[in-house]
Amino acid sequence: MRNAVWTLAAVLAATCTSGADLVPIADHHQHLFSPAIAERLSTAERTLAALTAQDLVAHLDAAGIRRATVLSVAYMWGRPSWTVEDEYEKVRAENDWTAAQAARYPGRLRAFCGVNPLKGYALDEIARCAKDPHLRHGLKLHFGNSDVQLEKPEHAAQLRRVFAAANEHGMAIVVHMRASVSLERPYGADQAQVFLEQLLSAAPHVPVQIAHMASTGPGFDDPPGQAAMSFLADAVARGDRRTRNLWFDVASSAGGDNPPAVTTLLVRLIRRVGVKRVLFGSDAAVAPNVPPKEAWAVFRRLPLTEKEFATIARNVAPYLR
Repeated sequence: MRNAVWTLAAVLAATCTSGADLVPIADHHQHLFSPAIAERLSTAERTLAALTAQDLVAHLDAAGIRRATVLSVAYMWGRPSWTVEDEYEKVRAENDWTAAQAARYPGRLRAFCGVNPLKGYALDEIARCAKDPHLRHGLKLHFGNSDVQLEKPEHAAQLRRVFAAANEHGMAIVVHMRASVSLERPYGADQAQVFLEQLLSAAPHVPVQIAHMASTGPGFDDPPGQAAMSFLADAVARGDRRTRNLWFDVASSAGGDNPPAVTTLLVRLIRRVGVKRVLFGSDAAVAPNVPPKEAWAVFRRLPLTEKEFATIARNVAPYLR
């Protein structure tokens, strides 16, 4: 009952406030880092500390945001450039740690399972997560980190199997579509077409959320990402049935150093897909990203109307309802 009251209070708050007091109901794009992954990501120049559910909830409280989607970074253990002993064991452990962290704040945090979709254990891990009460709601995929190349037929075929599995288990999908920047993989309208025609059609009954407006962050000054997002926006605008469960999160898209022309394009694409499909997200509160409160303030600088901001603030993805 208490969780229901919290959710109702958040809805009423977002509905009844305006201007500077307007805050989102939910942050749809957050991450936690276990001590193990934080150690693995640390370098001689930079030590990354573990990021726990307690840390995240403190950030949410500071922003006045009640709920968040916690996207497991277990897929990182399957990064092709890493040599990892007992890789699948570490993937399971990261997913389970994230689930346990989110379970400390029921009604506020919802964990998603993470996996490199190209790995031989991917379908097994999805099936395992689907049986876990704290991971069954969704799946996080990161095409760039996993070096997914949709122009390769074998990659597209494997991703289709993964999407179909998520659909079968009733798991929403949050996908970082942007192909690897560091490896300079092809990316743009061609890859977005494969995504629409081969992947979305395999998961017709679950929400699919495109992270970072099909780009990567911070910022949106990424021509390949803009091309991919434009292709998907056109599909939405013409009423393509395959996009009926498609959502877009704006995590870090308004940040960085977007020049005026890029800001104008970002706003145009938000309006082209329709603000009712746009979800607020802020990404992990680790530099160069900023915490949710600051991320919302940055997003509020876009030249959208107050009505559009209010709609986005009230949007809640189906998997959080």
